[in-house]
Amino acid sequence: QLSCLVKMVTLHGIPQDLDNYPKDLLLFLSPSDYAATGSCRQYFANIGKANLDVLQRESSQRKELLLEALACLKIPGTQVNEENAEILGHLVCDLGGEYIRSSGGNLLKQLSQCESFLPDQEEAIRSVISSGNTTFGPPVAWSAFTLNELSGLIPVFDHSILQKIPK
Repeated sequence: QLSCLVKMVTLHGIPQDLDNYPKDLLLFLSPSDYAATGSCRQYFANIGKANLDVLQRESSQRKELLLEALACLKIPGTQVNEENAEILGHLVCDLGGEYIRSSGGNLLKQLSQCESFLPDQEEAIRSVISSGNTTFGPPVAWSAFTLNELSGLIPVFDHSILQKIPK
């Protein structure tokens, strides 16, 4: 339905007010289509707010979006800073374990909003959390507020992390 709607919306060219359309609609446009109305950064900031689950997790379309986002944001290696993590939004859910490890705690806030993780991602999240080198600090110093911030990641925590969290 969304891809059909995109065809209707773009029938007479790309509308200038694309930012006013539902974010999920943008999943079916390419950054080059959007470029006429704004920057690729703005496009991916909007994509990051969309419901990515409209596209299947391992679909070529979703993989392509992530690759284009990394290119647009000029992320050279596997380290993503906080500003880019914010722009990527839900797209961080598709980043592999090597990105999660390299980025330290920069991705944790966005990752906590993901529906599910691949084993490689779970292992990387546990590694980053266990290191304590994040803005949240080590699990022994966490408060109820911290747990609330990371609530989406709790299912990934193993016994070694859980036992360190204060009652």
